[in-house]
Parts: sequence; C-alpha cells; structure tokens
Amino acid sequence: MLVTRADQERREDQQLAPYAVRSGSSRGRRHAEPEHELRSRFQRDRDRIVHSTAFRRMEYKTQVFVNHEGDHYRTRLTHTMEVAQISRSIARALGLNEDLVEALALAHDIGHTPFGHTGEKVLDRLLREHGDPAGFEHNAQGLRVADRLERRYPDFEGLNLSYEVREGFVLHRTAHDRPAPPAAGAAGEFDHAPSLEVQAVSAADEIAYNSHDLDDGLDSRLVEPRDLADLELWAAAGRRVDPRLDGKLGRAAMVRELINLQVQDLVAASAARIEALGLGSLAAVRAAREPVVACSQALAPAERALQERLMERLYRHYRVLRMSAKAERFLEAIFEEFVADGGDKMPPAERQRAARDGLPRAAADYLAGMTDRYAQEVYKQLFDPFEKT
Repeated sequence: MLVTRADQERREDQQLAPYAVRSGSSRGRRHAEPEHELRSRFQRDRDRIVHSTAFRRMEYKTQVFVNHEGDHYRTRLTHTMEVAQISRSIARALGLNEDLVEALALAHDIGHTPFGHTGEKVLDRLLREHGDPAGFEHNAQGLRVADRLERRYPDFEGLNLSYEVREGFVLHRTAHDRPAPPAAGAAGEFDHAPSLEVQAVSAADEIAYNSHDLDDGLDSRLVEPRDLADLELWAAAGRRVDPRLDGKLGRAAMVRELINLQVQDLVAASAARIEALGLGSLAAVRAAREPVVACSQALAPAERALQERLMERLYRHYRVLRMSAKAERFLEAIFEEFVADGGDKMPPAERQRAARDGLPRAAADYLAGMTDRYAQEVYKQLFDPFEKT
C-alpha cells in the first residue's frame, strides 16, 4: 500500500488534537514550490535541516565541554538529537504534530556559534560596538541561516522552510535564551503566541539542558553527587532508582529518572492547562497570553534550583571559565582582524556577503558558522607565524 502526502494529511486531521498544527494547513513557504508526492511539508523541512551544512557543523560545536576535552561529552548535535527525542515524547502524549516537533527540534540550535554561549556574547558585543543595534542572538541567527545563509537550491537562498518551522527560531524560549530581536523575520510576521509544538521543543530543550549537562558534569567530576544531595529533584529521582546501583549505572539511572520526572510532570500540567483554557483550535493557541506547555507550579522551584546549582558548580567552574576566556580572546581577535582590513582576509564568498550586508555582519556570519576546531585553526593561521595558511 502506498501512503501519499494526501493520505498523511488526512491521517493528521483524524488523529491529531484540535489545537495541533496540521501540515495541510501550513501558511506555506517564502518561495512557492510544488508539494512532494510522498512527504508532508514538515517532513521535507526536517530532511532539509538534516542535510544542511549548519546541522552537520553542530557535531563540533560546544555544549559545555570543548571537543578536545573528551569524545563522550555532549556537543550541540547530540544535545539537539536528545531534544528531538524528548520533544517527540511530549508531542505524542499531547496529540501534537510529531513531524513538526521533530523539525523544530533539529533546527533549534543551527544558529549557535562555536564555544557555546560565550561565542554568542562575544559576537553580540562586537556587532553592537561596530554600530549594529540588533547585535547577535542565536535564535535570530538560526532564522538567518535557514532563510539566507544556506545555499543548496538554485532558485532561492536558504532552505525555504515552512512558516511553522521558521517561527520556532523567533518564538523559542528557555532560561538560556533572550528574545530574538525585532529584526528577525518581517515586521509583525510572528506577532502571536507560539504553537504548542514550538512550546514543546522549548520545554524539551530545558529538560535536556538540566539533565544531560548534569550527566556530563558528573562524568567529568566537575560536579559530585554530594553537590546535589539537598536538591528536591535529585532526591525525588533517587527514590525511583534501585539503591543497589552505583557508579556509571547508578548515574545513568538517576539522569533517566530526572528526565522521566520532568516529562511526566510537564505533560500532566500541560494537559490540565489545555483543558482549563478550553483550547479547541490552533487559533486559540495563537491568542493565548501565557505559556501552555510547561511544568507544574509545584515542580518549577525544583527545576530552578537545579539550574542554579548547575550554574554554580558546572557552568562557572574554573575549568569551564578558563576555556570561555580563551574562546572570547581569540574570537574577538579573529573578528577584529577581518574587519580591520576591509575583509581581505576572509574567503571570497564572505567578502561578497559583506558588500550586501556590511562587513561586521558578514564577519559575524562567518565566525558563527565555524566549528570550535575550525575557529582554533583560523586563529592559528592568522596569528601563528609558523602555521601554514
């Protein structure tokens, strides 16, 4: 039996919740294209993201630990895959569009710089110092990558993603994000509340940060179990774990239960809000004034306490701060070197972009697209007299 795109759209109408986004009702793409016979709009979006250069580069972009510190620590790419897995679990439980959620999750970090949030802060500061009030924000950069910087098609710039995936860049919100600047997207283009699919990915991103960064912190011994003993979430997870497990198996069980606790709470609390608000359509979701897909008020303080402990013990650990300081110095040096001589030290494609978008923005685009490893190599090529260029 052949299952066509039209068959899938009919199945969505029958099986998805009334407040879910349907691929057959998409607001469409910036550039008109014929529909695919077998794949829905959001399945095509997912595939375009997976095959993009920006997606592949995430393999060598920092989550917490720089790549050379170990092969087993998470990168932007593995974090992204974990967010996609958690997002789909949430979407399935709430009757949301899993294909859209997967595309949103896989795309959500493609605008990240090398060296994590340090790189983002450096580029934001440098662009503002060079007269660009929009600065740099990784979600807005993700939309820029999707709309303009990826070049894979002869008829248009970017990936030509559907509106419902593009809004995920601008309306994605976690404790680690600041709102995308107004320049992201056309004026008023995303002037509404995010779909529940976008909200599910934002929530999954938080859960992945809390749980998997903690896992890496424990594995690296920058965080010890005794540092967590007084945390409510850690204690609650411990009550679910077989006390006979210790070492690596015990840590894996604890992290697994941390995720289970947060996902189960979030799904139950979100379902209760959906019912209380009487959300019977996507239009009702768009008009909602408060987030719908979120943890319960009872769990929220415990999640914040875990985030604060991670900030204290992991993100501000002296080893992490040392690498961040080094990254800041050489990213700034590369940027200023590119801007100082009119862009002559950048590749031809980047110089062409500078003629259209301005040299500081083109230099930021080039730096943001680099992996950790490539940024280190470029620094050596520019400043090490014994390095070949």
